[in-house]
Amino acid sequence: MSTMTSSRTGVRIRLAHAPGFWVIAAAFLITMAFSTIPTPLYAIYQHRDGFPTYVITVIFASYAVGVMASLYLAGHVSDWLGRRRVALLAVLAEALAAAIFLIWSSVPGLLVARFICGVGVGVLTATATAHLSELRQIARPGEDPSRSALISSMVNLGGLAFGPLIGGLLAQYVSAPLQRPYEIFLVLLLISAVGIALVPETVERLEERPAYRPQRVALPSSAKPLFFASAIGAFAAFAIFGLFTSLAPTFLAGVLHHTSRLLAGVVTFAVFIAGAASQVIFVRLSRPAQLRLGLVAMSVGLVGVAVGGLIPNLYLFVIGGVVAGAGVGLVFRGAVATAASLADPGSRGEVLAALFLIAYAGLAIPVLLIGLGIALLPAQVALLIFSVLILILVNAAVLRMLAAQR
Repeated sequence: MSTMTSSRTGVRIRLAHAPGFWVIAAAFLITMAFSTIPTPLYAIYQHRDGFPTYVITVIFASYAVGVMASLYLAGHVSDWLGRRRVALLAVLAEALAAAIFLIWSSVPGLLVARFICGVGVGVLTATATAHLSELRQIARPGEDPSRSALISSMVNLGGLAFGPLIGGLLAQYVSAPLQRPYEIFLVLLLISAVGIALVPETVERLEERPAYRPQRVALPSSAKPLFFASAIGAFAAFAIFGLFTSLAPTFLAGVLHHTSRLLAGVVTFAVFIAGAASQVIFVRLSRPAQLRLGLVAMSVGLVGVAVGGLIPNLYLFVIGGVVAGAGVGLVFRGAVATAASLADPGSRGEVLAALFLIAYAGLAIPVLLIGLGIALLPAQVALLIFSVLILILVNAAVLRMLAAQR
């Protein structure tokens, strides 16, 4: 159901809160899918232009830097500018990135497009997560708030999963693989922008805006240790996603000798979809139980990825990635839920932005380090070091979260 308000200046149409929830969810899904669609295409760019593997990590890191910059500078502004306006600007930034991919496909253009894509994702991630929670609360006031958090997390991970799959399918079977994916998503993003413009606002804009300041964590000092434990868990989780959205195709082609573009997309899809599916399958478990299971799955999966790269063995590498991905879904959801529970409604967008800021640092920093490692060491050794470091981080973070919930 929608509402329509007439005035002398025209007609304003707004969707009701329930359909508005699904419009924001769809826009969030499309945006996250767009952010990972280049994954199976990097090898095509590399073959075309002849650049070394570490350049892929730099291109990917430009995206993560864009995410972190926007989360730090603007991820919290929807708390006082309004969710709808900020979400609309974020999706339009994604459309601009898609246009740049189409008209400027050399390495400098890829760096600019990925950075702008990251800026849009950073703004939208915290904004959409908070907007979905508020729309659902208004549409279904008696519903458990954790359901909205589950849907938001599934949309986030599901979008990240479908991007590489769609990119791999188009790269394998459609002509002009470096143009067609961006053309399709440019249309989808513009349609999403129209939908967002019709969604109800859930934040009352203040007549006097507060003085602008960059992102900070607006929490009592006693809650900050638990927040940072959650953030480190999210950092470690996103490091695994960073590996599979940047360098997995290179490992598949170089170390494991499988050059299929479709396979590159399917492997990344499987890792992300395992993260989304694990949240649904184990939704009835308590948060501590989910964290324990997620910790075990991430630990076992990381061992599988490292050993699969050392042997090398494709099946062990892929199965390890899928198991780790399932663990990432549970740990990531637990981290978001824990951080959100520490914030009051007026600062929820800000706290979530801070969490995602640290999480997306996990996309950039470990991937850049492993890219540097590949330039100096055998790829298998760099992968082993990466796996050990992430294993240590995730165990330290999750055990701290579990200790705080006893």
